[in-house]
Amino acid sequence: MKTTIRIGSRDSRLAVAQTEIIRDMIQRRHPEFSIEIVTMKTTGDRILGKSLEAIGGKGLFVKELDMALRDGRIDLAVHSLKDMPMEQPEGLPILAYGKREDPRDVLVCRGGVAELPESPLVGTSSRRRMLQLETLYPGVRFQGIRGNVQTRLKKLAEEGMDATILAAAGLNRLGMQQLAARYFSVEEMVPAAGQGILAVQGRSGTSKELLLGVDDPESRACAAAERGFVRELDGGCTFPVAAHAVIKGSSMILYGLYYREEDGGWFRDQMADETRKAGELGRRLACRMREKGGV
Repeated sequence: MKTTIRIGSRDSRLAVAQTEIIRDMIQRRHPEFSIEIVTMKTTGDRILGKSLEAIGGKGLFVKELDMALRDGRIDLAVHSLKDMPMEQPEGLPILAYGKREDPRDVLVCRGGVAELPESPLVGTSSRRRMLQLETLYPGVRFQGIRGNVQTRLKKLAEEGMDATILAAAGLNRLGMQQLAARYFSVEEMVPAAGQGILAVQGRSGTSKELLLGVDDPESRACAAAERGFVRELDGGCTFPVAAHAVIKGSSMILYGLYYREEDGGWFRDQMADETRKAGELGRRLACRMREKGGV
């Protein structure tokens, strides 16, 4: 009888599609295992009428999966790295970082139109996206919107908004990239740290052999830089801090967004160094931006 590996996932279509990507990669290398996907609804998925800041932050998307890992109900969990808290719970490390999908944000317009009207109403609950969109579309107005991709698209169609912003990676993984009216460059709109990267979490002591071929060295380095930047600034859902790393040969360019809570001022900056110094690069850029911000 084959040994069964149980992989935990949120129960949205996108989360399951992402978990299937990791399942298939493991299965190709380990046909001797039977792999089962176990889905569950997290607290963050259930409470949609309030902002993440109001209900406790990104940890609400992983709490149930963390409990299932600790209880032994699942052996691995697959997350979008951007949805994971900066600090990992003891005994539940990130074991692998999947190859990065398109990290950009995209504009999706109601009715499939390509242009926005003057003073458009855009559905988003992300302050990171709001700040940067205001520089691209002066006069833009915002309406809070949360939920999975299908929920947001339904609200866009029914609630009078002109557009919403989604992650290109999610649309690509769902085969819905034709909905994108505009792709924002990472210079125009710095993505959330980890956007486009899948994180495989497990218990300490899990065999590294199981995830050979899943872990991508470039994604791991980018994650170290981006999360190092956010961690240094103590950024989370309460105020927008964002970072995105690009690797070119042996070098890395890190783009950062810093928001000053005291007066609402914000700015972007970038820094380059060797990829092998990814974590240090994230901290250095964060410190420079904090100093510039006068904090």
